[in-house]
Amino acid sequence: MNLAKYIDHTILKPDVSDQDVIRICDEAKTYHFFSVCVNPYFVPLVAKELQGTDVKVTSVIGFPLGSSTSEIKALEAKKAVEDGADEIDMVINISALKDGKYQYVQKDIEAVVDVIKGKAILKVIIEACLLTDDEKIKACELSKAAGAQFVKTSTGFSTGGATEADVKLMKKTVGNALEVKASGAVRDYATALKMVEAGATRIGASSSVAIVTGNPSGASDY
Repeated sequence: MNLAKYIDHTILKPDVSDQDVIRICDEAKTYHFFSVCVNPYFVPLVAKELQGTDVKVTSVIGFPLGSSTSEIKALEAKKAVEDGADEIDMVINISALKDGKYQYVQKDIEAVVDVIKGKAILKVIIEACLLTDDEKIKACELSKAAGAQFVKTSTGFSTGGATEADVKLMKKTVGNALEVKASGAVRDYATALKMVEAGATRIGASSSVAIVTGNPSGASDY
């Protein structure tokens, strides 16, 4: 299987430089990854570096905690799309979900959907490692109701990353209506393949080159 087109090649560490990001873009072009995923600050640079290629630009929103207000998430997403982002990966309000404030969570997602609809794909990061199975299911149902295109397992910055069990549960919940992105702790071909077999159609990784080449990587999740 050619996993390259499943991969969002990711660099989200707080101390990366322009040259680090340019290197990631060069790798994405060389290996034909689906997209490059960066923080909003780097979106204009990535859009410039990837211009004329088939590699997409992904930006994270409300990252990594999900606790920004809905208005700020929407503004952040709007600006990222204006700067060249093709896809948006937003973090749900985890606290609100765990408190059972489901209407708030759905409207939080809808706030982003409203400003990017028809312009960019939305992936909703549920941070599965912090949720019970019932909460994971609810997060997926709310994402679907709000009009997102994907649900995503993890930020890679919390207590755990993607698991086969979570991907299977998420896919079972959303069916064919949404796609599933597995992110966090996916560092080699075998793990990536297991995620795809479990139902993921996208992989978020910083070890992308190692995944497609089989060479060991010292990269962290992001």
